[in-house]
Amino acid sequence: MKQQIPSEILRQCIFLAGPTAVGKTDVTIALADKLAPIEILSLDSMCIYRGMDVGTAKPSVELRERIPHHLLDIADPDEDYSVADYIAAAREACEGILERGARPVFVGGTGLYLRSILRGVFEGPPANPEIRERLQRLADEAAAKGDHYWLMSQLEVVDPESMLRLHPNDHRRLIRAIEVFELTGKPLSQQQQQEPLPADERPQHVYWLSPPRDWLHERINRRVELMIEEGLIDEVRRLLASDRPIGRTARQGLGYKEVVEALEAVGGAEAGNQSLTDQQIAEMVDVIQTRTRQFAKRQHTWFRNLEECHEIELTGDESPGQIAAGIAERVR
Repeated sequence: MKQQIPSEILRQCIFLAGPTAVGKTDVTIALADKLAPIEILSLDSMCIYRGMDVGTAKPSVELRERIPHHLLDIADPDEDYSVADYIAAAREACEGILERGARPVFVGGTGLYLRSILRGVFEGPPANPEIRERLQRLADEAAAKGDHYWLMSQLEVVDPESMLRLHPNDHRRLIRAIEVFELTGKPLSQQQQQEPLPADERPQHVYWLSPPRDWLHERINRRVELMIEEGLIDEVRRLLASDRPIGRTARQGLGYKEVVEALEAVGGAEAGNQSLTDQQIAEMVDVIQTRTRQFAKRQHTWFRNLEECHEIELTGDESPGQIAAGIAERVR
């Protein structure tokens, strides 16, 4: 079964994608002044979670009051939230925005969400708890022995294309891909092969910001440092101490996974009550920065390979207003 937003809705939307830390939020603010009225829909798989604010660089309350935002804080961190769930919520939000006479603008960096919105998504067979529990148990046993890539190796055998698309830390999607193969005998990547809509039906305004690598790496490194300064570690402590602690999916988010690992390394079951030394924090920051730079590279691959996406090459010298002006001119 395919979950999809009608093309007549998609063609009225604008999409602004790009790697993490490229400055999408600032460009969106400038774009709102040029294409008003607009409303923003988040294209970020971690911003859907309540209480995960610092590590996701979620838009501020002030910005959300100025420009209506959607698809933020729609799930608790202990919940699993599927791509099909996201598409259903996005369709409902778009319909409401259009009814109000505004224009939907999708903004974010989750390539899987973007492709699924543009092409629809295969929902697949229902979840099988026994398969999921077995795979997670075997993955945990392998990790305890130092093999943190067991799920990747298993998926490579049955569905190498899906393996290449997924992050080693994204246990939920790795397990789902293996599960689908076990249940259907066909690779998930094969079943998910959705072709783009015909040219006269697909949205015309799908853009992604493509910056110079060194420029982006500097911004990523600084963003991670700012997240620590703004309280990411305390945010993770609160999530761990909650009556409904952060679940497997949410804890795979960049930054969250590394902080959880650092706290658990010194505190075990009492991780949320532990403190980290300056040296431990420095080492953790370095890991987050490295993994985020690697993630940005994968984001580039996602957007470059989506034929619906129009690349906007940046030099690093443009202001958000200049970038927004160029986009607004194309839209007009």
